[in-house]
Amino acid sequence: MMNHKNLDIWQGRNDPEEGQNADRWHHRAVLAGDEALDVQAEDAALIGFCCDEGVERNQGRVGAEEGPRAFRQQLRNIAWHNGAGRLFDLGDLDCVDGDLEAAQEALGGAVAKALGEFGRVLVVGGGHETAVGSFSGLYRHLGEDARIGIINLDAHLDLRMPPAAGPSSGTPFYQIRNMVKPGNFKYICLGVAKESNTKSLFDRADEWGAEYVFDTELKNFEGAWLTKKLENFVSTVDAIYLTIDLDLLPHYQAPGVSAPAIRGVEMQDVERIVQIVTKVASQCRFGMPLADIVELNPQFDPTGVTARSAAFLATELLKGSNETSE
Repeated sequence: MMNHKNLDIWQGRNDPEEGQNADRWHHRAVLAGDEALDVQAEDAALIGFCCDEGVERNQGRVGAEEGPRAFRQQLRNIAWHNGAGRLFDLGDLDCVDGDLEAAQEALGGAVAKALGEFGRVLVVGGGHETAVGSFSGLYRHLGEDARIGIINLDAHLDLRMPPAAGPSSGTPFYQIRNMVKPGNFKYICLGVAKESNTKSLFDRADEWGAEYVFDTELKNFEGAWLTKKLENFVSTVDAIYLTIDLDLLPHYQAPGVSAPAIRGVEMQDVERIVQIVTKVASQCRFGMPLADIVELNPQFDPTGVTARSAAFLATELLKGSNETSE
């Protein structure tokens, strides 16, 4: 069941002396329940997924279930530059009694419902097990014949085979491949750290025709090269699902994750990647209706820099393709 634990969050700084152009995100946030919504084309939706179970099963540092709240706390006072739109906060979903599979199923239902009303939905996790629920919602919304391209910004391929303990934050794209029709698994991972992925994972990616780009290739990268690569990728799909694991960032920009990166991809480069992805996704039939940001762990984020990084990336994701450029 969706719940609103954030009634106190969407409050923040007010500058009435500056007039109507001094809005911040908290001014444009709308807490939404089950009532009929007056949704406009410029509006977007936010769903929180408060879940640690996948990280715990993956032997990581738990605490990501508090990520959605920390994210909102950082987003609320960022200056608003998104035109006439609003952000509808649809609330959070919890993982109850460690039942990850039920939580992912509930998230899929919530995402599918939201996509029926909004042009873009943002999910904030939670560990990367969030991706199974996010993707399944888009899959339900578009139908099983749709070819959904997954662009994963991540230090890890997350293609592990589920062990006896069950699916985890390391297995989402293995699970998704089993969800779609044969030949419809379209996946590219940007920012892979070679030392953080075993040879067996690279072998699996190669066998399945998955693509990947190493983190070392994305330092002050040449934009035309990546744009061309992603244009080739999106030409084979009907829609793009973008998922951002914050452990892609260097440890000093994202210490509050399950597995902090030693090298990572710098924020200014990740920002450019998001802009390029959003731009090329507009070439798809259904564009990029869904994105998520995962692995935000406030327990290891004492200064809030990881949550701030997540909020900053969200402002890029929610701009819409008509406002982005390389």
